[in-house]
Amino acid sequence: MQAAPVRAIAIPTFSDAFRGIESLLMSGARRNAWTAVLEDRRRAKDRVETEHVLEAAATRTPQAT
Repeated sequence: MQAAPVRAIAIPTFSDAFRGIESLLMSGARRNAWTAVLEDRRRAKDRVETEHVLEAAATRTPQAT
């Protein structure tokens, strides 16, 4: 009868655990940063559209009634 093979399980070091936590937090930070980029792009697009509307309204001549 043979003995069952012993499996060695590596115990994570403090630095490994810290890297894991840092990676988890940074993935959230990247996601938040990308959301901020998308929001900035949306606001810039809205600003440009508003400028076009204001320019069109400023150049329109009033109609005589």
